[in-house]
Amino acid sequence: MSNIVKELTGNYILNCAVITWAIAQILKVFTYLLVTKELKLSRLLGSGGMPSSHTAFVASATIAVYRVEGIHSVAFAIMFVILMVIISDAVGVRRQAGEHARVLNIIMENWEQSKKKPIDKNLKELLGHTPFEVFGGFLLAIIMAFFY
Repeated sequence: MSNIVKELTGNYILNCAVITWAIAQILKVFTYLLVTKELKLSRLLGSGGMPSSHTAFVASATIAVYRVEGIHSVAFAIMFVILMVIISDAVGVRRQAGEHARVLNIIMENWEQSKKKPIDKNLKELLGHTPFEVFGGFLLAIIMAFFY
C-alpha cells in the first residue's frame, strides 16, 4: 500500500492536476467574497464560479502530459479531447442548466405565493461557467503546469 501512495504522490501530472483543482476551489471562496461581500465556505466544494476548477483540473493535467509526453503522444491527444469536452460542457450544457434552474426557481416562488403552498427546496443555479470563468481556470492551469 505504501508503494502505491509513494507512486501517486510522486506523479507530477496527477499532483499538478490535484493541486491546481484545490487552488481553484480556494480561489472561488475569495472571488465570491470579492463580488458579493459574503464569505461562503461552501464555495470550497461548489461547482460554477470563478475560476472553473473543472477546466483548471483537466487543463493542468493536459499541459503536464504535454510537458512529460510531448504534443505527439497518444496521452496528450486523449487529454486534449477530454479538455475540449469539459470546456464545452462548462460553458454550454451546465451553464444552460443553471439558467434553467434560475427560471424554475422564479416559477416555484410565484407558485408558492399564489397557491400558499411552500416549496422547501430551490434548485442549484450556479452550475456552469461564463467564458471568462473558463479562461480563468485555463490561465491558472498554465501557471501551475509550468511553475509547479
